[in-house]
Amino acid sequence: MNKTFNKLEFDVILDRLESYCFTDKAKKQCKDLTPYLSEIELSVHLRDTTEARKILDEIGTPPLVSMKDLDKLLITANQGGLLFPDQIEYLGSILTACKRMIDFLNRCKRINVGLAYYVENLDPMEDLREEILRSIRNGKVDDYASNELRDIRRSILNLESKIKDKAEGLLKSNKECYSDSFISNRNGHICLPVKKEYKFRISGTVIDKSSSGSTLFIEPTAITNMTSELSSLKLEEENEVRKILYTLTTLIADCSSRIEQNAGVIEKLDFIFAKGRLSAELDAIPPTMNTKRYLYIKNGINPLMNKDTCVPLNIRIDKHRGIVITGPNTGGKTVAIKTVGLLSLMAQSGLHIPCEEADICMNSQVLCDIGDGQNISENLSTFSAHITNILNILNNVDSDSLVILDELGSGTDPTRYMQIK
Repeated sequence: MNKTFNKLEFDVILDRLESYCFTDKAKKQCKDLTPYLSEIELSVHLRDTTEARKILDEIGTPPLVSMKDLDKLLITANQGGLLFPDQIEYLGSILTACKRMIDFLNRCKRINVGLAYYVENLDPMEDLREEILRSIRNGKVDDYASNELRDIRRSILNLESKIKDKAEGLLKSNKECYSDSFISNRNGHICLPVKKEYKFRISGTVIDKSSSGSTLFIEPTAITNMTSELSSLKLEEENEVRKILYTLTTLIADCSSRIEQNAGVIEKLDFIFAKGRLSAELDAIPPTMNTKRYLYIKNGINPLMNKDTCVPLNIRIDKHRGIVITGPNTGGKTVAIKTVGLLSLMAQSGLHIPCEEADICMNSQVLCDIGDGQNISENLSTFSAHITNILNILNNVDSDSLVILDELGSGTDPTRYMQIK
């Protein structure tokens, strides 16, 4: 961003605009926003801002989402990778947000705004969305994602219940052999806590032992076969889950171009509605733009100041090519000229401005010399910095430029440089 934008604090406005965005691409668009030089292009962007403000006022806030890392997920899917359940569920939430945006824009048609017809560029993708919602729940593949998975998981639950019942039955018999009255799970094996001196009375495999060595954790032979069957079922479950995930990932890859199109529309709407929210926050209006070097602002307020304490600015530049503002120190001169510059930049960037009325001229550029501009490394004094800035302005100015100069010739002893001979 050039120094003029920073001096007029246009960068602060763009930071505020960015804070209203959800998507990374819309945020970048805010950072890169500069005044439009085409009157036709500017009129389109101002219309978008005006319609977004109307929708916010009359319909409400649109259902926008961040879509963070969507590009990465689609790249993985298109390259034949496997998306995990939480990633697929996240993508499903994006599709749901698109569906909500479609419903929202359809409601907006009743207030006759062009933005509502962005809905024609959004694909509801109902089949993919419903398949994801049916298959993935709470970050996991749902039991009913396939009949096979449902049956496998039922078998696992039944077998786990049988193993537990068998172990508890063994625990109730020969109580004198056990050091505790409960079973334990050691490295995936259901074990009984057998006292060391009774290890030969319990048929099975020693899986672990206590720190003192007085208790052995034995998997009974009666349970071993069932445990092996359980391991086999869990392997089947894992294979079926991967099959479902690969199927969903392939579906996503097949639909990736439609998903990207939806994302592009959402990102564009995100940027436009951010401008509408900024307009609402500032209680701003759409300015009229002209190419006749005419500027009129009625009761304009600097958007960076408290509107309850800020004195409104009224200014008109018509027949004359310039205006000189004079007055005492702390009289508001610098604030006034910065307000004119900032509102001009905002208006030409397609933003609304806080005032009652405004007719702003299109500028090829905005050039300004505000502040002392001292630079120790370049050995510039305040006065020298002013002169350097002014020379730069003179070298770049044209008939369609807006030039703002603050305290021209300040920063040194005026009698030394301004003597009339």
